[in-house]
Amino acid sequence: MVEQRTAASVAVVEPTPDELRSAIWARVQQARNVKRPHTLELIQSIATEVIELHGDRLFRDDPAIVGGFCRIDGRRAVFVGHQKGAETDENIRRNFGMPHPEGYRKAIRLFRLAERLGLPIVTFIDTPGAFPGPASEERGVAEAIARAIMTMCGLRTPIVTVITGEGGSGGALALAVGDVVLALENSIYSVISPEGAASILWRSAEYSQQAAAAMRLTAAEQLALGVIDEVVPEPPGGAHTNPEETARRLRARIAAHLDALAGRERKALLDARYARYRNMGEFAIAAESGEAQPQRPGLRARIRRVLDAGRNALVGGEGETNDPTADSTDEADVQRTGEGS
Repeated sequence: MVEQRTAASVAVVEPTPDELRSAIWARVQQARNVKRPHTLELIQSIATEVIELHGDRLFRDDPAIVGGFCRIDGRRAVFVGHQKGAETDENIRRNFGMPHPEGYRKAIRLFRLAERLGLPIVTFIDTPGAFPGPASEERGVAEAIARAIMTMCGLRTPIVTVITGEGGSGGALALAVGDVVLALENSIYSVISPEGAASILWRSAEYSQQAAAAMRLTAAEQLALGVIDEVVPEPPGGAHTNPEETARRLRARIAAHLDALAGRERKALLDARYARYRNMGEFAIAAESGEAQPQRPGLRARIRRVLDAGRNALVGGEGETNDPTADSTDEADVQRTGEGS
């Protein structure tokens, strides 16, 4: 006899807070795994006829951001993405995927080139954030990030963004203003790192797991929030266990979205992109109930309350006293007195 189970007969076991924190932190560690495939590895498997371009035409070439031409399922495109290293030496050369201003200016150059040639853009996001060092600040990293975001908002060509690992802060958003945003299953996307958030909120990086859970930074949570459009499943064990299969899955979804976006009128594309990011973080304004709001005590009453509280504390009294005769006109009286003097 086969046992039949119904939804009512199966108890739903909610994870404990500790289990939830551990599960989310495991995703963070997966996203940061140095063996995950990065932009150049992915694009070599996803596309053909890959030609990498270098330099921002202003300062130098930043190896933390790569880009160039490629062909995805027969469709010509421009790719731009963050590049980390799989080994220590390469990671140092790539600055651990943290771009300088010239990296974002190289990306802007490629964005404009794609628009001029009428080519769609595919961006790959994997960075803990822009490099915050003195040299980066001196060369205007904040301006470079802002200009990259502004440029992407106005590009009259389709943009597909893929979050492959870490999507950290403005350094990620500078390449992520897409018409469609995909995310690998074990990727994360947040305004600040869990360690940074913990240092601000709890004054200690030891609370990183709590911060990660509170920030809702996993791909599934970002999908529920409407920040991303689709989660692409990874092979069992993570993307690093089978990079070729990961690339195959990404290629199918990128090509499908490029085909869907190709037929859209350019003005409609721009309007939809603007509305997408404009509507993030919407909030509702509560209607006024019509009930009378409590009147704020006047300045004289507040000063008297502080002085009386101090006197009562000195003589062992009960603390604050209220003057029912004081009202908001006291502030105007004090102001007029001050003006007269």
